[in-house]
Amino acid sequence: MAEKYSEQQIMDALLELNEGKEDAQKWQLTGNKLVKTFKFKSFIRAFGWMSQIAIWAEKLNHHPEWFNVYNRVEVELTTHDVDGLSDLDFKLANKMDLFS
Repeated sequence: MAEKYSEQQIMDALLELNEGKEDAQKWQLTGNKLVKTFKFKSFIRAFGWMSQIAIWAEKLNHHPEWFNVYNRVEVELTTHDVDGLSDLDFKLANKMDLFS
């Protein structure tokens, strides 16, 4: 089972996750969630990306909250089992960035 990150662990992991990214590409912290909007060239690219991420989510047994309209995918990550953020959220966020 995942362990809930402390505020300091969250801030450290968020800094590492966002390192070298422009402001528009950075993950944001909203309450107990990591939040980011991904934009693609088309719906099919957005949907294809979601399919790739679904495989990683299943491997991690950690599933995103996401919403897709045309070429945009809005993502929220949190670990419901710990009522906050955990290593699983940052692992999945890294995979999302890697494949976007």
